[in-house]
Amino acid sequence: MFTGIIEATGIIKSLTKSGGNSKDECCLTIYSEKLDFSDVKLGDSIAVSGVCLTVTKLGEATFSADVSNETLKCTNLGALATGALVNLELSLKPESRLGGHLVSGHVDGLGTLYAKDVDAGSLKLVFTAPLELAHYISRKGSICIDGISLTVNEVDGLNFSVYIIPHTAAETTMHEFEVGRQVNLEVDLISRYLERLLQKNELSEMYSENNTKKNEGLSYRKLKASGFIK
Repeated sequence: MFTGIIEATGIIKSLTKSGGNSKDECCLTIYSEKLDFSDVKLGDSIAVSGVCLTVTKLGEATFSADVSNETLKCTNLGALATGALVNLELSLKPESRLGGHLVSGHVDGLGTLYAKDVDAGSLKLVFTAPLELAHYISRKGSICIDGISLTVNEVDGLNFSVYIIPHTAAETTMHEFEVGRQVNLEVDLISRYLERLLQKNELSEMYSENNTKKNEGLSYRKLKASGFIK
């Protein structure tokens, strides 16, 4: 688990593909002068721009991690190249201050920077979320963007905005953000679990007590799913 409070930025030192295709899984090596590696061990988790990766090798101010095809497909890591800047956070310790919100490092999908404006010294960034994630994002709720815990300021359809103070912009990759950039999004854990909890009645309609699927005839759920009920 993480908090979304970025500890340091790092630079991709090497990105080695296991095959000839650009989508093949790879080994990522990241260099960072600022990250404290003193208690990092093989097998530990580090969030790289919001993606939870397992340390497979440690060097002097570097670490390596294997990145699966699924991770490359679902995040923006596959689009990065050698020299790219990434946000870094070590996993949460029980005694650490929870300065952001609970972040799992499991990216839900990709968003796109739609607009960027300066507002009284801060940056106002407007992102477009994919349809399947937009309903999880609420005004004054939490969102994790490239590993950064942020508060949603406004929501308008698929778009949502956040305000970035100068310190956050300077200490993360956000000072590099330009319109059109794809970012990793992780929605608030509570909203995901709440949605699943609300599906209890629907699941009860679909399955019997011995966990076998019912032979469903004509039902409200089926009519709604088929578009007959709005």
